[in-house]
Amino acid sequence: MKKPILYAEAAYLMGMGLVPLGVALMTRADFGVSMVVAPAYLLYLKLNPIWPFFTFGMAEYTLQGVLLLVTILAVKKFRPYFLFSFVTAVLYGFILDGWMALVGRLPVAALWQRGLWYALGMVICSAGIACYFKTYISPEVYELLVKELAEKLKKPTHRVKTAFDCTCCAVGVLMSFAFFGFGRFEGVKLGTVLCALLNGTLIGWFTAWIDAHFDTKDALPWRKYFS
Repeated sequence: MKKPILYAEAAYLMGMGLVPLGVALMTRADFGVSMVVAPAYLLYLKLNPIWPFFTFGMAEYTLQGVLLLVTILAVKKFRPYFLFSFVTAVLYGFILDGWMALVGRLPVAALWQRGLWYALGMVICSAGIACYFKTYISPEVYELLVKELAEKLKKPTHRVKTAFDCTCCAVGVLMSFAFFGFGRFEGVKLGTVLCALLNGTLIGWFTAWIDAHFDTKDALPWRKYFS
């Protein structure tokens, strides 16, 4: 049976909507944010009381700008499409701030409610990242770094993703201690560790599901500009 088509451009838009929604849900649950965004979230927690205009979304694309430089140094090459990853990061930041405003209205009085939002957030975020891996359009710098390293090291993407997630988790813990005092965990909690261990596997499952149920094709002749 012929499989339906998932256009690469649609996969990009799906990722742009799903990933920030997942992050916002996990933030609302307050069990610890995703390990990948933990450094940006901690930067937001530290600077927002000083500069109220500095949002979570702004912290994201500021940090991803720095990470883009790290990506270029790590893979020892530069391509023009790398810069579009920063454009994606800025768009993601605005979408994240919008989701944060909407999700901020969800009830969190009961423990089961917080658990539900966190579980949904982790699953939605993993699905969104899997969509990013099915598009030629430059994803966020986080995913760009994972994708480029996987190609350079010739390793499965989900394994490189797990290693990257655990590294971000460790950096988040160090930032929490540096900003708020040794032994104090802000943003990085038990849920963050759980996400670091499971996120790569979940992405692998969603990627396999997409491959099994869809043929990925380009709707527009833009791929040449991102290679």
